[in-house]
Amino acid sequence: MADQEVAQVDPPKKRMVKRRPARKQVEHGQIEKREPQQTGQTYNMWYHKWAGGDKYDSMGVQEKAQTRVDVKKDAGYTRADAGGNKYICLFFARGCCPYGQECTYLHRLPPRAHVLPDASLDVFGREKHAGYRDDMGGVGSFSRQNRTLYIGRIKETRDTPEIVEEHFSEFGEIERIKVLTNRGVAFVTYVQELNAQFAKEAMMHQSLDNDEVLNVRWATEDPNPAAKRKEHKRLLTEGEKGIQVSLDPEFVQRVRELDELEGKVAAAAAAESSPLEVEGGPSTSGEVEGEEEAADGDGQRQAKRARIEAPPPAATVVEAQARNNNTVPTAVASTSTTSATPAPAPGGILSGHAVASLQVLAQLREKRLQEAKAAGVPAPPPPSAPAKATTKPATGLGGLAAYGSDDESD
Repeated sequence: MADQEVAQVDPPKKRMVKRRPARKQVEHGQIEKREPQQTGQTYNMWYHKWAGGDKYDSMGVQEKAQTRVDVKKDAGYTRADAGGNKYICLFFARGCCPYGQECTYLHRLPPRAHVLPDASLDVFGREKHAGYRDDMGGVGSFSRQNRTLYIGRIKETRDTPEIVEEHFSEFGEIERIKVLTNRGVAFVTYVQELNAQFAKEAMMHQSLDNDEVLNVRWATEDPNPAAKRKEHKRLLTEGEKGIQVSLDPEFVQRVRELDELEGKVAAAAAAESSPLEVEGGPSTSGEVEGEEEAADGDGQRQAKRARIEAPPPAATVVEAQARNNNTVPTAVASTSTTSATPAPAPGGILSGHAVASLQVLAQLREKRLQEAKAAGVPAPPPPSAPAKATTKPATGLGGLAAYGSDDESD
């Protein structure tokens, strides 16, 4: 038989995708560095303004930025892609980096699964602080995960929500947009905090479609209780996902199957991610928030009622003892199956369930006496009170045992 030759199949070659290099956004010396107009005696480096003089009018002094980033045209590989630097170029976000592919920072948007090596730094590698500035500007705080931006000085039109979404969706996936009608203010919430940090620097002092100069700041914490609960649930979910990544996948799957059998993850499986929410006025948001608060309030009342109420009379020690003796008290069955007997009213020294337990115990004892009488067995005598000791301790501290007695000899 002739030997069969086995043809060797070469593995498929990987397709090499040539990435374009990052382009130079500006040339050296092209940007004019403008110093703020001196309106006081002391220059505050933290707020970048003068203090100690006339009132500082930030609305009038602000000027439109000279450059703006175009992610589709400006993004590309730099030296940071080969060097392992995880931080993005701040000047790239502002549209004024003169180095291009020679830059030592990344020139692209933060990806969805982007993880920074240090949580105390922002996406540009700047140090965060314990608290926010008074004007909610600057780098931000590491004490709270903030994904919402405050957008001020908007010239409102009929299509303001759509215009805000068009300009800010360029820098990442948006979860919610809320526009305050007749106030020129909008709030943009991103899915990821890193995208919010990038958008804040990219849109500061920029304009939308009406040649305005935007004021982009960090938003304060939403005081709405429903929003706080929603954010708390989101943080818990992210924490669980982070823990699952470090655990064995098979162990996680077994635990999840057990939770599904016990009904613990039914609500989580039914919940679906909602699409982008665009709110154009206070009436729509008020109705939605009112419904959420009502639903949450009903759930909290039911949970509180379950904690306050004691277990039903069937789950008592008397029934457990009867099951151990292979006897089922008829009073318990009749109580659970019929509704003619009214439930004991709460109040008094003993609770209603305690009274019901005593009644079941008495009926069970009466049943045993009747069975013993029918069988001709003499009934056991009722338990009597222990006899009072007549002897008195002679020595030691035994006299203290009769503290509070009416006997003078003690």
